[in-house]
Amino acid sequence: MTGAPLPEPAASPTATDAGVPSTARPPRPRWRQTLGLLARNPTAAVAATVLLGIVLMAVFDESLAPEGPNVIAVEDRLQPPSLDHPFGTDDLGRDILSRVILGAAVSLRVGFLAVAFALVVGALIGLLAGYYGRWVDDVLMRFMDVLFAFPAVLLAIAVLAVRGPGAGNTALAIGIVYIPVFARVTRASVLGVREEVYVRASRSVGASDFRLLTRHVLPNAAPPIIVQTSISLAFAVLAEAALSFLGLGTQPPNPSWGLMLAEGRGFIDLAWWLAFFPGMAIFLTVLCFNLLGDGLRDVLDPRQRTLMAGSGR
Repeated sequence: MTGAPLPEPAASPTATDAGVPSTARPPRPRWRQTLGLLARNPTAAVAATVLLGIVLMAVFDESLAPEGPNVIAVEDRLQPPSLDHPFGTDDLGRDILSRVILGAAVSLRVGFLAVAFALVVGALIGLLAGYYGRWVDDVLMRFMDVLFAFPAVLLAIAVLAVRGPGAGNTALAIGIVYIPVFARVTRASVLGVREEVYVRASRSVGASDFRLLTRHVLPNAAPPIIVQTSISLAFAVLAEAALSFLGLGTQPPNPSWGLMLAEGRGFIDLAWWLAFFPGMAIFLTVLCFNLLGDGLRDVLDPRQRTLMAGSGR
């Protein structure tokens, strides 16, 4: 006797039928999440876009400049802004637009070099002081307090008085001024991280201090340092302009925004454009660095990050 054919087993519902993707999407890397949140902040996004344009202008300065920075045309001296010279000309007939574009490379180069030097040295000092504490903290941070006690501009002038004027020495002087700032920010951040559970767990299984510092402490202490870097870049550009204005930074005939301000102050009543356009370049760059720093602070702060992600900003 043949039995009735067995019914075919019902097909189990697939992940797609259940309305769930068949493969779980891997979480996005943190840097992509950070960029996504930063792009949702309109102020920070506009500031980052403008800064990117200024950096590209500094990189491709010679290709973008209509003329060379020191091309003299006496017959065109002190010409107001026009189609031929959108930013006008100076007392030697040099094109102000070309000098502003080429001056961006000098000002930004000095600013980036100064902040990079201060970041490396200051972060290392703050990392060691915050992690080891005790006498290491006392010795390193008291030395930082001595540097921090000097007014920033006066300390930079003192360094330049020893080393001599010039763009390289200006970057060194500004970098020395900002070492204590990075040391303090890094130390404060490390103090909050070194006693976390994951650090103590790694220490309990025999992880070396170098591994703890590089794999656990520094990456988790980095957000405040990143924000400080953006803000310090603004003040480094401003400090370079101030030192060049005083004649201690970039030397003529090389174009620099601060040097152009110094050269144009004697003609402020006769030719306003000589000081206006370099001043606006400094103002715009410093403002955008500060706005970007504010945006990074909001994005990298865990509490603000949660609120922004939850509100869909």
